[in-house]
Parts: sequence; C-alpha cells; structure tokens
Amino acid sequence: MKEKLELILKSAEEEIEKAQTLQDLEETKLKYLSRKGELNSIKKNLKDLSDEDKRIIGSLANSVYNQLDEAINKKNDELYKIELNKKLSEEKIDITLPSDITPQGKVHPLTQTINEITQIFQGLGFSVMASENSPEVETEYINFDMLNFPPNHPAKDMQDTFYTKTAPNVILRSQTSGAQIRQMLHQSPPVRVISPGRVYRCESVSARKNNLFHQIEGLLVDKDITFADLKGILNEFVRIYFGASRPTRFRASYFPFTEPSAEVDVQCIMCGGKGCRTCSGTGWLEVLGAGMVHANVLRNVGIDPEIYSGFAFGMGVERLTMLKYAINDIRLFFNNDVRFLNQF
Repeated sequence: MKEKLELILKSAEEEIEKAQTLQDLEETKLKYLSRKGELNSIKKNLKDLSDEDKRIIGSLANSVYNQLDEAINKKNDELYKIELNKKLSEEKIDITLPSDITPQGKVHPLTQTINEITQIFQGLGFSVMASENSPEVETEYINFDMLNFPPNHPAKDMQDTFYTKTAPNVILRSQTSGAQIRQMLHQSPPVRVISPGRVYRCESVSARKNNLFHQIEGLLVDKDITFADLKGILNEFVRIYFGASRPTRFRASYFPFTEPSAEVDVQCIMCGGKGCRTCSGTGWLEVLGAGMVHANVLRNVGIDPEIYSGFAFGMGVERLTMLKYAINDIRLFFNNDVRFLNQF
C-alpha cells in the first residue's frame, strides 16, 4: 500500500500541475480526495492491516492527503487569478473613452431663424443677395449718405455707430439697408432680393439690446409697385412665420430711405391682443420696419423714380426669434450656454 500511496501522490501532483482550468482542478480533486476517490479507498482497507501497518499506512495516507490538498489549494489560487484577469480583460470598460452615444451638434437658433425666413421669402419670389453686395465693413457714404440720411443725422454720431481706423469714414455697418444700394448699383430693375447679415451699434448690452445683432433686409423694385404689394408680402410672411393668420397693423413712421414709412406690428403671441407684460399692455408687438423706397434713393443709384418704384423692409432676427420662442433675454444667443442651445 505504501507504493500505491506514493504512486497516487505522484500521479495526482502531475495532474494538478497540468490542470488548465478550475474545472480541470475540481475533477482532479474529486478523483483523489473525495469520498469515492482513490485515497479514501485505501483508507477503507486499513482495517485489514495489522496495528503497526495501520499506524504507518494511516499516517502516510494523511500526509499524502495534506500534500495534495495544499497543492490543490495553491493551484486553485493560481488558476483563479488567471481566469479573473482574463475575464476582466475581456469585459473591461474604459471610462476614459467616449461613450457609444456621440453628442450631435445643432444649428444655432439664430441661424435656424435666418434659414427659415430666407426659405419663406424665396418661396415668395425673392433671391438671396450676393455676399459681396452686403459687406459688414462699410463706408459712411453707402451706409448713410446714399440712403438719404441728412449730414447732421444723429445716427452718424459715434455714440450710435462704430467707426474704424481703417480709413476715414469707414464703419461697421449699423443696418443692412446699405446692401440695397450696392444691389441697385449692380443690377437694373426688376430687383427682388433679401440680405441677411450682422450689424453693429454702440448700444449698452442688456436683456433687450446688444451691440451686435442680425437683420434681414428685403428690397423689391419694379414698375407699378405699390404699398399694397408691400402689405401683401409682409402679411403673408407673418402668416407663414408664426404658423397661423395673425392680425397685423401698419403704423406711420419715419426712415430717411423710405417714404411713406411704417412700423409693422403683430398681435401679441402671449396674450392674443388682451394686453400683458410682453407687449406692455398694448396687445401688439413690433416686428419690423418697412416703406416705399424714397425717390432720392432711387435717383442716387441711377434709377428713374418716374418709371420705377419699390419697397424695402428690415427685420431683427433676434427679435423675431425671441417672439416666436418666448425668449426673454437677447444675451442668451451669445453666451454659448449648452443648456439653452440644446433646446433648439
């Protein structure tokens, strides 16, 4: 039996060493150390031995059991670590990498509004003016003089207009209206264009005003154009932009480059004309300025006002966006706050 125990020890140690997985090791343990294992079968036969042999073989059997149990536990620790590391390697998540969900960029709300208004007027037969006819850096001559502004007009003051150091009387345009001058200088009637763009004014920044904002200028010049044509175009624009027919009113106003001139209001989208804080209790909201192109402006660009007539209009993109989406602070458009921009 002593030789058999030594053979069992040697064989078991070889199988323990060869074990590749915890399952292999478990099978080896059951084979040699379980109640039905080879080592236990020898212990069952100890009753047939003499007392001296029982003592020697029993002691040897216990020693073999302890050696195998220790070897199995040691091998178990090694295989457990190997399998754990393999599992961790296969299932690991690198939290420093971007997630599967890629953030999607969105079009800025002002750009959305410009695109929407542009599409509306393109549907009404207008085309977008070439960018070279609508520069942001302009001369005082185009921005004011050609538009029939008198020499002493307060809008020319440095308190209202940004003058540059590029050259004398070179400014950052204070309105998109100068674009209609350049367009008419390069194109003979009929003219039917719009010009979106940035404008600059020396304003104190507040919830309602900014020193940079956006306008869309519209111009139509042709034979037999009347104020009724202007009203029809603008009423249709209001209907499409605000999504439903909405009452409008045209209030007499003054612009140097149009005559007659008007401010265009729409019924307050907040109170339906009943009066609220948004409309200061009037029930109306101003959305744009418009009028018939002044005869002097037509003459300045070489167009005979006895033959041609036309109308022009200008609207603030920020104001229209604020009205449509109930935004109460113009500064939100320029703060780059993702919480605000994600809503669009």
